[in-house]
Amino acid sequence: MEAYVKSNIQNGIGTIEFFHPQSNSMPSSQLRNLVEEINNLSKNDEVKVIILKSGGEKAFCAGASFDELISIKDFETGKTFFSGFANVINAMRKSPKLIIARIHGKAVGGGVGIACAADYTFATENASVKLSELAVGIGPFVIGPVVEKKIGTSSFAQLAINATEFYSAEWAQEKSMYQDVYETPEEMDAEINLLAEKLAQSSQDAMTKLKEVFWKGTDDWDQLLTERAAVSGQLVLSEFTVNAINQFKKK
Repeated sequence: MEAYVKSNIQNGIGTIEFFHPQSNSMPSSQLRNLVEEINNLSKNDEVKVIILKSGGEKAFCAGASFDELISIKDFETGKTFFSGFANVINAMRKSPKLIIARIHGKAVGGGVGIACAADYTFATENASVKLSELAVGIGPFVIGPVVEKKIGTSSFAQLAINATEFYSAEWAQEKSMYQDVYETPEEMDAEINLLAEKLAQSSQDAMTKLKEVFWKGTDDWDQLLTERAAVSGQLVLSEFTVNAINQFKKK
């Protein structure tokens, strides 16, 4: 199946779904399309609440596309690529609509960033998390601010430093990355639908004001995440990172 990002609107609920055949990894084109869909639904007066999900039954999102990472040969290309994740986080942050994330499977790197950038996150017991960036010589610089905001500096440091370890959905819930965790996707979807339907009947003005409260103190993130993208864009050019990504691709 080909990669896609698509959305639909039903009864005031806007749903965005993304898919990539390589474990829902994110090349630049996928990141741009995701930003576009978030912005479109954010501006649509028919939409009261947004659900963000991915396709397939395995990983929720494997983070950056290793195929694209290994092809980066200069700083500007690297900075532009990592700015794609910055743009997704900022689109979610600046959306006037509350965003519910549906995490049905493993979330790695940028996938963790998406889970943390949502205003309310549902997950299944299979939705373990990992920040693998340090293991390939990069570091989770772009998604760092939103992960740290959601789970705190100590837990962010634990994920960032122990970069080869998956942490369970239970751990993620304990750290407030996930608000609710369910045994099966079916149970999770039933609860997501219940909450989304309630929110679709709520005051849009009140929800928008509430979201402003949630994201207070992040007005500098357009600049901050761009600066962080530059750090990653430089590091991805290192011999260490090139070798490490090639080793990962062989597994």
